[in-house]
Order: sequence, then C-alpha cells, then structure tokens
Amino acid sequence: MQEVLTQTIVRTERGLSIAGTRITIYQLMDCLKANRPTSVIKDLFRLTDEQMSGVLEYIAQHPEQVEEEYQEVLLQAEASRAYWEERNRERLLAISKLPPSPGTEALHAKLKKRMSELGMS
Repeated sequence: MQEVLTQTIVRTERGLSIAGTRITIYQLMDCLKANRPTSVIKDLFRLTDEQMSGVLEYIAQHPEQVEEEYQEVLLQAEASRAYWEERNRERLLAISKLPPSPGTEALHAKLKKRMSELGMS
C-alpha cells in the first residue's frame, strides 16, 4: 500500500520513495549529505530531471520531517549491522582459521604476501 504525497514522492512500507521506483529518499540523502552534485546523483540512480527536481523540492518543503525519518533509518541500519556483525562473529572467526581449500594454497600465499606489503596483515 502506498500513500501518494506528490507527483514524485510516495510513502511505501520502505518509507518516502520516488513514485514508480524502489528508490527511497533516504538513499538520495546519503549522497546529498556527502555533497555529491545532483547531476551525479541523478545519473547514479537513473532519475529523470523531473524526478530529481521533485525530490529536491520535497526535501526543501519538508526538511524537518525528512531529516527525522532519515535519522531513524540510519539508527535502524546501524542496529541491523551490529546485530549481524555479532551474530556472525564466531562463524567468521571459524572460517578465517580454516586451511585453504585444496589447490588454492599458492593463491592464498600470494594474497597473504600482498596484504603484508600493504600493511593489512
């Protein structure tokens, strides 16, 4: 179910989104906050001029609401990342201690050497 807010912006179960796409305003906010040019953002997400201007207009007209929802999304993303990082910690540790698969020893040795050269070991 979606609620049409403007010709360009709808509210879906994912939050504020661009009508006819699965792109959320929050994805664009990441780029806008990183000071990427709007032309780059438009190309990155394959948006039309009308869609991009509609998004910018909506953000300008509702800055507090958009920022509040954006911060909520960031908190949810961080909580999800922390959950999965903790959940996978033991498994990833066990995997890192496994010996190389048969036939890949030379590749692993080369990778280990290169990582050491880069100071990543």
